[in-house]
Amino acid sequence: MKTPVLKRAIGPDDAVLWQGNELFLLDQRLLPHIEHFIHCEHAKSVAQAIADMVVRGAPAIGVTAAYGVVLAARDAWRQAGQGWKAAIEDDLAALLAARPTAVNLGWAVERMKRLIGTMADEREPGAVLLAEARSIHDEDIAANRSLGDLGASLIDSATSVITHCNAGALATGGYGTALGVIRSAWNSGKLERVYADETRPWLQGSRLTAWELVHEGIPVSLLADGAAAARMAAGGIGWVIVGSDRIAANGDVANKIGTYSLALAARAHGVKVMVAAPTSTIDMDCPSGPDIPIESREPDELLSCGGKRVASMGAEAWNPVFDVTPAELVDAIVTEKGIVLSPDKGKLAEHMA
Repeated sequence: MKTPVLKRAIGPDDAVLWQGNELFLLDQRLLPHIEHFIHCEHAKSVAQAIADMVVRGAPAIGVTAAYGVVLAARDAWRQAGQGWKAAIEDDLAALLAARPTAVNLGWAVERMKRLIGTMADEREPGAVLLAEARSIHDEDIAANRSLGDLGASLIDSATSVITHCNAGALATGGYGTALGVIRSAWNSGKLERVYADETRPWLQGSRLTAWELVHEGIPVSLLADGAAAARMAAGGIGWVIVGSDRIAANGDVANKIGTYSLALAARAHGVKVMVAAPTSTIDMDCPSGPDIPIESREPDELLSCGGKRVASMGAEAWNPVFDVTPAELVDAIVTEKGIVLSPDKGKLAEHMA
């Protein structure tokens, strides 16, 4: 397995690296204690890395899948020459099936497929597809910086915020969505402290969000997932800021399990809820939250911790990865295109027009 040689220290913006014409993924399952890259040589290894949560976060999954299409095309050309378009189909299907909820995955693969449809059969496709994948990556970083600044503009004065799961640079092409807002707010002097839910069962808040914020020098305190309401009741929290894996056409938001209860607690305590996501996360073909496919994972993720069983033998588990927060609990959706206050179907349609 190859490890990339970097000219700088590894940081949150290095989660997805195309280097030396090869793809490397920072293994987020091992953070914060081990900084190790997985080398993906083929599209199926990219799909497996996505499914195994080596890389996670809807925008990062989309960027990774785009590079996976490049690897698929390279292999298809080697195997089939001018028949590469037919030979690539199985790999594209594997990429599309890796995670069902994150809409960016399908968006990125479909964008690459549209480009494939315009290409000549007799020309080696790698260089053209790599340029498109790099564009998707670069566009995501630029979008995150824009939405970060837009989201920070909603914060009137210095306050503390709560975030859930990880929607930072690790979950995107770079800079982050929810943590992009937080980074911009910190740079603008509008942020006092971030309270990060630990986010069971994968502990993305403890392992990833805290790692990112410490790396950026932003004060962070961890919360048990059930402590957020009490922290709001104690005062000093201005916003809940989260990302999203899919936003329906009516403004319903699918995000990491626990986001819905956090939004309910925020409404009860007069705390505003901001969802930060690129427009590629908004699925205008999905009418509302109940239409969003919700991924479930193995019960053992809840029944065990750190590889050791913590639940009584014979106990079962219900382990959906995401929940849906109704649009009426969301005060603002922020994308690279602007801000949608009190989102609904009409406002999102106008935003996406």
